[in-house]
Amino acid sequence: MELKIKFLKWSAGTPVAMLNKKTAYQIGVHTKGRVVIRTLSRYSKEIYAITDIVENKIIEKDEIIVSSEIKQLLGLKKGQKVDVDIAPVPRSLNLIKKKLNNQPLNEKEINEIIADIVNNSLSESEIALFVSAMYEQGMNMRETIFLIKSILRSGNVIKLRNKFVVDKHSIGGIPGNRTTPIVVSICAAAGLTFPKNSSRAITSAAGTADVIETIARVEFSAYEIKKILKKVGACMVWEGAQGLVPADSKIIQIENVLKMDPEAQLLASIISKKLAADSQYILIDIPYGKTAKVNKQKAKELKVKFEFLGKHFHKNIKVVLTDGSQPIGNGVGPALELIDVIKVLNLLEKGPKDLEEKSLFLAGEIFEMVGKAKKGEGIHLAKMILYSGRAFKKFKQIIEAQQGSLKNIKQAEFKKDILSRKSGEIIEIDNSQINSMARVAGCPADKSAGLYIYHHVGEKIKQGDKIITIYSESKSRLKQAIEFYATRKPIKIKH
Repeated sequence: MELKIKFLKWSAGTPVAMLNKKTAYQIGVHTKGRVVIRTLSRYSKEIYAITDIVENKIIEKDEIIVSSEIKQLLGLKKGQKVDVDIAPVPRSLNLIKKKLNNQPLNEKEINEIIADIVNNSLSESEIALFVSAMYEQGMNMRETIFLIKSILRSGNVIKLRNKFVVDKHSIGGIPGNRTTPIVVSICAAAGLTFPKNSSRAITSAAGTADVIETIARVEFSAYEIKKILKKVGACMVWEGAQGLVPADSKIIQIENVLKMDPEAQLLASIISKKLAADSQYILIDIPYGKTAKVNKQKAKELKVKFEFLGKHFHKNIKVVLTDGSQPIGNGVGPALELIDVIKVLNLLEKGPKDLEEKSLFLAGEIFEMVGKAKKGEGIHLAKMILYSGRAFKKFKQIIEAQQGSLKNIKQAEFKKDILSRKSGEIIEIDNSQINSMARVAGCPADKSAGLYIYHHVGEKIKQGDKIITIYSESKSRLKQAIEFYATRKPIKIKH
């Protein structure tokens, strides 16, 4: 059916089209269904779009309103005619069902699934089915390599000529483990190039992109990133904005909703991002523990897989297994974690010692990888740079280059202190429950929401001492977080 293009000032974050109710009936599509939109030209372009059915007079029967994403991708003009038809069921849906039945996929089949994810042929529920298939059935190493190549092929690649392009990534899951901004600042201050592409939070209260976004822009094009790297040597940006690995960004959005992080996708996500950013030296941090994402045995297995993938893709990858038995730092949530980071970097303030020590250890490992320091001496170089103030200076340069300011930190409107009823000792802090509690409070969408944890495992507390402060942007979320703490008891105290 031929329809005329109509625009509204409307961005949906994904290709979405509005149709008149009668037009939708003729095409045979429903709300949240899919249509294919084709340009009527010699070199026709097409795109799959999610449909929204409208009953009011905003749209006529011969019109289609498209989101800005469709306008940009197809280069459409107001009044231009396009062909609109119901989208066929993608063949990749059968391939996803094949994976659900625990049958391995070949390279061509994985390519087809990823291509359909990128071009919007698969709906969010169908992508969720793919995530569930990976989570339930797993993928062998051949499939994982195919997945990495396919995700990498789906987007752009930044080519850097610098000799020492480094990167660092944690598998996540540990509240407050915000070492990346500190490590990036230390390493960049030493002259290393650090193009840090981060995802947003999947299972935790915040990702590095969420944290930096509290004070600076994180969405840049590949061209803009190159300019930032040339100017200050490092960046901390959201990987979904540059078109580097768009398939990964779409899958992560679904993982976020499902609270799932399949191993194959975890490996593919991390490696594809590093390949897309042209990183040569990559440090992988795998925290393990009782309430971390993985236990020690699983951490060792992941280490072997990361090292295998490093050799396969000709990258210098080093994996370190770290203590993930409890949160690191004090703040949990974008703004509160950023405050911890600044306290560690700023010599005039006193930051969390555990966050500082882990950051120095990771930066030291990178220095030894690239030959900036001899084995066992990397941490000393990291300390020298941090304690000289050079790392904080570099951090401020990066934030300024990303059009931000340290003055942009916003305090939450509501807060509640949880006090200890008796004296005792902290014997356990449940990572997964703390992450869930922070999300109940509003993380990561509400940047100022979160938790401030005053004590770590093994520390003594007195009656009336603060155990935790909950921050929220709404009274209802604050109330829910307080109830969560009372019923789940994420911090266990031996009286």
